[in-house]
Amino acid sequence: MAVLLDFEKPLEELLEQLEKAQATHDKGNVDMSDTVAQLTKKINNEKKELYKNLTGWQKVQISRHPDRPYTLDYIAAIAKNFIELHGDRNVGDDKAMVGGLAQIDNQNVMIIGQQKGRTTKERQYRNFGMPNPEGYRKALRLMRMAEKFNMPVICLIDTPGAFPGLEAEERGQGEAIAKNLMVMATLKVPIICVVIGEGASGGALGIGVGDRVFMLENTWYSVISPESCSSILWRNWDNKERAADALNLTSNKMLANKLIDGIIPEPLGGAHNDPETMFKTLKSELKKTLKELAELDSATLVTQRINKFSAMGSFIDAK
Repeated sequence: MAVLLDFEKPLEELLEQLEKAQATHDKGNVDMSDTVAQLTKKINNEKKELYKNLTGWQKVQISRHPDRPYTLDYIAAIAKNFIELHGDRNVGDDKAMVGGLAQIDNQNVMIIGQQKGRTTKERQYRNFGMPNPEGYRKALRLMRMAEKFNMPVICLIDTPGAFPGLEAEERGQGEAIAKNLMVMATLKVPIICVVIGEGASGGALGIGVGDRVFMLENTWYSVISPESCSSILWRNWDNKERAADALNLTSNKMLANKLIDGIIPEPLGGAHNDPETMFKTLKSELKKTLKELAELDSATLVTQRINKFSAMGSFIDAK
């Protein structure tokens, strides 16, 4: 049975019944097709109710589901002829940041994204999806290569944040992210950014400046995680749910505040519940957006990109 989140526990008994009915039917001794159909319908109805009004914290939980597709899963499903490129030509190759050349149908693209791991060994290898400075410098190298060969850039964002270790700061973590923001703002090829899971802090923003910035329906994007926000304001994690709501980090809140350009719907129950449908939906959105951006010349792309990000937020000039 699939891993259930806390708020999905009401489905547990129904899913167990469905599993048993399906197993009995598969043995061929008893025809359980009607029972299976009824239970499936009931489960879908329950899911619709559960997912109708999700809280910010519940969406954070979905974005972290262990079965949720990661960057390399999306690349394998929506692209072909992927050639991963390694290293920042300075320090080393950051395994938390992956990227390379690929084709979406017949369109050449550069795909970059953070990669988490599923097993304990993979998580350590990928540093839990938290890039070091060399990861952002590798991403920057690939973006400049894409510009040189006139290829669109696609960034898939899924990170709990940039690695906060002392050695990362010593190697210029802040400078590396800031440099990416500056270069992405004026890159002369189309950039599409999609938050596919967690979008935390500068770790996400370091590959998050684009002509179009999308979020999958059950993802989050914020300057800080709910747990860290709670620990700063209340000195513990007990108020993480309250923090999640206050941060307005969900896709619908981000769109309402004009901080992203669109929301890509997920299958009922989240992307992990039906990855194939999610892959098709994302690929369709990327193809449509690539076609729209291809009609704009580089000067227009850069001007519109800068104007879009300059218009975000509100401020006053001090006298």
